[in-house]
Amino acid sequence: MDSTELWDLIETARDEADDPTDADSVAETLVRTLADRDPEVIEAFDVALAGLVAESYLTELWAAAYLINGGASDDGFDYFRGWLIAQGRDTFEAAVADPDSLAEVPAVRGALAGGEELECEAMLGVAWDAYEAATDEELPDAGKIALPELAPMWDFDDDDAMREHLPRLASLAYDVD
Repeated sequence: MDSTELWDLIETARDEADDPTDADSVAETLVRTLADRDPEVIEAFDVALAGLVAESYLTELWAAAYLINGGASDDGFDYFRGWLIAQGRDTFEAAVADPDSLAEVPAVRGALAGGEELECEAMLGVAWDAYEAATDEELPDAGKIALPELAPMWDFDDDDAMREHLPRLASLAYDVD
C-alpha cells in the first residue's frame, strides 16, 4: 500500500468519524472501514502505518510531545504519534518536517492551555483490530519496521533548550497565564 492509499483511508475515516477532532473516534471509524477490506489490504495498511511510525521517530518531535503532554515516555511518544497520524496527512507531514509547526494546530493550542494530553494508542492498533474483526484471527506480524537512530537528545526539562529547539511551542507552553 502506498502512502496515498493509506492517507486516503485515514481521511475517509476522519470524514466519517462522529468527531473528526477526536483521534479515538477516527481510529474506531478506521477499524470499521478496514474490517470491510480483504485481509491482505489490512496487512498492507499495517506495514504502511508502521512506516509512518518510523518516519515520525524524531528527537525534535519527541521533544514537542514532551512539551505538549507535560512529559512523554517511550509509550507516551508512541501514543502521541498515533494522535498525530489521526490528524491527517497535512498535519502529520508538517510536524515531521518541522515539529514546531504544531504550535499552529488548534488541538495543540487547546491542550497546552487546558493541560490535556494528546494521545491515541488506538490508532496504532487499528490494523490489529480490523484484521481480527474481519477474520477472527490475529494479524500476522508483518508490520514491524526498525526505528531509525534518534538524533542526540537534550534535557527536555531545560526550558532554555526547549525554547532554542521549539520556540513557538515553548512560548505556548511556558508563557501561559
